[in-house]
Amino acid sequence: MINVQVVASGSGGNCYRVSDGATAVLLEAGIAFKRIREALGFQVSDLAGCLLSHEHGDHVKAVRDLAKAGVDVYASAGTAEALGLVGHRFHIVRARVAFAIGSWTVLPFETVHDAAEPLGFLLTSGAEKLLFATDTAYLKFRFPGLTHIMVEANYDLPVLKANVASGLVDREVKRRVIRSHMSIDTLCDFLRANELRQLREVILLHLSDDSGDAEGFARRVREIVGRPVRVAEATTLGRVAR
Repeated sequence: MINVQVVASGSGGNCYRVSDGATAVLLEAGIAFKRIREALGFQVSDLAGCLLSHEHGDHVKAVRDLAKAGVDVYASAGTAEALGLVGHRFHIVRARVAFAIGSWTVLPFETVHDAAEPLGFLLTSGAEKLLFATDTAYLKFRFPGLTHIMVEANYDLPVLKANVASGLVDREVKRRVIRSHMSIDTLCDFLRANELRQLREVILLHLSDDSGDAEGFARRVREIVGRPVRVAEATTLGRVAR
């Protein structure tokens, strides 16, 4: 049974603990190591590894502290090079080449973001499959048999445009957001294109503070998937989404 603990989500930092009951891994390490330790009940040594999607600070802030604490870190060559990650705790992974972390089989895949070599991850344990995709303008692939989806729903385009017109959001920020983050419309199109009969839950990640609508996004996704939909709210400490 997959269990997802949202430690933090959003531009202020991203970090999630995922367990299949046998092996626990961290997805992202974008907040202070102290906060991660507190959220995990000071059981960092129970982590079998940490997966990094890309090198931006709100995803990697604690990565070196985790490695010092004995946690193996997995990232693309581009991410590792951008961060200068060197040492026996840092492992290079390649898109579309699966590897194992304990009882998990992890398949990295390419995403679309303004980073060196960004990745998403498909984590499989037995009959359960979890998709993790954040900070990506869209998803290039289809994923059959998913039971859990953790995916970015960053902004609503009409709201983003209105925020630019009102001066709340800078035009250059708008251009970057559209190039490198997923809108709710794009996410809905992705969900409609996938076969989701085995799906159990969706967790929406990395909502924009200015141009996102947690309740509205959850409602729209729920109408498509017909399953529980939860929102990983910004800097949510230790909340468990089941």
